[in-house]
Amino acid sequence: MKTKLSYLILFILTVSCSGVKQANKALYSGNYEHAIDIAVKRLQKNKNKKNDKEQVALLEDAFAKMKSAYTEKIGFLKKDINVNTQKVYDLYLRMDKVQNKIKPLLPLYKANGTPATFTFEDFSDQIVQAKQDYVTSLYDEGVVLSKGNKKDNRKAYNTFGQLLNLYPNYQDAKKLREEARYKGTDFVYVTLENNTNVVIPIRLEQALLDFNTYGLDDFWTEYHGNPIKGQKYDYEVVLEFREIAVSPERLAEKEIPLEREIIETLYKKDRSGNYILDDRGNKITEEVKSIVKGRLNQVIQTKSVGVAGQVHYFDLQRNQKINSYPLQSEFIFENLFAEFSGDKRVLNKDEEAMIRNKFVPFPSNEQMLFDASNDIKSRFASILKRYKFN
Repeated sequence: MKTKLSYLILFILTVSCSGVKQANKALYSGNYEHAIDIAVKRLQKNKNKKNDKEQVALLEDAFAKMKSAYTEKIGFLKKDINVNTQKVYDLYLRMDKVQNKIKPLLPLYKANGTPATFTFEDFSDQIVQAKQDYVTSLYDEGVVLSKGNKKDNRKAYNTFGQLLNLYPNYQDAKKLREEARYKGTDFVYVTLENNTNVVIPIRLEQALLDFNTYGLDDFWTEYHGNPIKGQKYDYEVVLEFREIAVSPERLAEKEIPLEREIIETLYKKDRSGNYILDDRGNKITEEVKSIVKGRLNQVIQTKSVGVAGQVHYFDLQRNQKINSYPLQSEFIFENLFAEFSGDKRVLNKDEEAMIRNKFVPFPSNEQMLFDASNDIKSRFASILKRYKFN
């Protein structure tokens, strides 16, 4: 028992010393906030513990040095013509936050019994002013950026977003952010071009140009299948159909002989055909192997459509083609059915399903093309997602 107690005391001392060493290391490397966090965490558990009294002196020293360093840094930043208002605001917030961590622990006493001294300040006025300066600088920066190109307007959008997080109803920042969003967006007009001898169904065109179903999720790009009056477009994407090949309707017949060994559990009978019973009068069973046979007359209905094309990208501002990508798609209609003769016990589940199937009318060419639309859209969407305008 004494041995266990000794190990426990040694463990506590080791952990305590380790905490002091970590805090000292952070303090001497100038990482004052980290040193303060280590000390505060230890003292929150039990500030009157003898082993943690060293943390009090360390906390006192780290706080004084942090405050001095941050105050000096703020003074230096304010001397610059282009003041880093974000940094100034951040430093005031950090000093205030640290003070609020220490205050609940007071009073604190060092190892020699003397009280620790912490000089706290009310930073509320400085924080309000620093926040106002920061918000003003964000606003001014956003206004300047919004007068630039698309890339600048995207930065402006983010800058106004930072501002609105601090001050949700600041002047006309919401309106300016939306304007920056608009000016930073690439507007893309998408058209279909049919260079085949096959008529493309209207509903297929509508499906291909419905970009709400593509899941593109590109914040800075808008695709329009129908041009908006007065909208200036930056790019045009042309989905060109070069070949649409529909196969003939095919019926392929095949005769499939089936043979399978099965095992059945049957009641045993004597030569006279009577059931054989056990001592209790129950019928005796036995497993019997037998060969069962049948014949499937299988019919496969098939029809296919193949689509080949190109996706062309045009820069409308420079009036030039910038890229092309191939697009190929295929859709196959298939229906399998069969007639059966023989012992049905020979059939597996797939064969049973096959004989339940019946002949169905072949889809029209128009229907085949529309049925292919999901695959065409998937391949078209893949190209759109891969290509980045900026």
